[in-house]
Amino acid sequence: MTDKPNHLPERLALLADLNAAQYLTDGLLAGKEDVPAIALNKTTEPLPYDGESRAELEPVRALVEDAMYQFREDRPTAADGWLAPRLHATLRLTRREAADRRIWNYLALGVAPDYVIWRHLVVKSEGGAPKVAAARFRGPAYTQAFSRLWWAAELYRDGPDYGPVVTACGNQEMLNTALRMDVIEHRPTAQAMVRLIGRGTVTSTREANAMAAAINASAATLMYDVVAPDAERDGKPLREWIEAAESAPAVPRRDLPVGPYEEKTPERSVDVLVDHFAELFAEAPVRGRPDADERDGAET
Repeated sequence: MTDKPNHLPERLALLADLNAAQYLTDGLLAGKEDVPAIALNKTTEPLPYDGESRAELEPVRALVEDAMYQFREDRPTAADGWLAPRLHATLRLTRREAADRRIWNYLALGVAPDYVIWRHLVVKSEGGAPKVAAARFRGPAYTQAFSRLWWAAELYRDGPDYGPVVTACGNQEMLNTALRMDVIEHRPTAQAMVRLIGRGTVTSTREANAMAAAINASAATLMYDVVAPDAERDGKPLREWIEAAESAPAVPRRDLPVGPYEEKTPERSVDVLVDHFAELFAEAPVRGRPDADERDGAET
């Protein structure tokens, strides 16, 4: 497996897609080769906020090492719910900054390629050699190894509370499917989906997939932001939270960190959507669910 990168610099950086592509070798994707760190760092660009403490590399590297150690006896997927909120609270990015793929390219190839291999190496079907999909290193926000965790934390947190993030990351379809949907940017929608998982209404990945599909389809005819309005967003708490990074200690490993002190999602709006989504889910086809099999039989 890929070892810890050598020659790590002090600061995070930006790595363009074109430059990242040259390091995605078959050997790396199979976990048999290391990234040539010195050569890679010669192709990077400094962050726009390079002088700030949130651009320091060591806190991110330490966090990743702790995740791999803490979950060394578990399935790697178990690390998602632990790492997502802590990565978010360590990096303290705006959404505009997080939309820049270059920072995620660098985290995956320049900071922690060993984590990407550890978390995403899968055995191919028909006895093929284990391999990591290239998109886990350089890919869309909902697929790339670190970007998906940051966006999960951003979209599922409830103001400063990262608790819903842990619940969401406990079901892989909330990362694999729901993060692709535009409606997930509506906070009451995101919180209602998490509530259904937290209450045990939705349990398996199949059920989460069916719930997400039903909610997304319903959004074509029902405007969720009208029936379940969100609080007006104020950018000041986020700015203050980012500025506080200069004096903030490392994120806690046992307790959850605290996010920006933004207003929480209106409870009434979440309740309205929980009831609606529960009805949608009850009618949604779920492969392997008895009532779904009966409906499928009636339709054929």
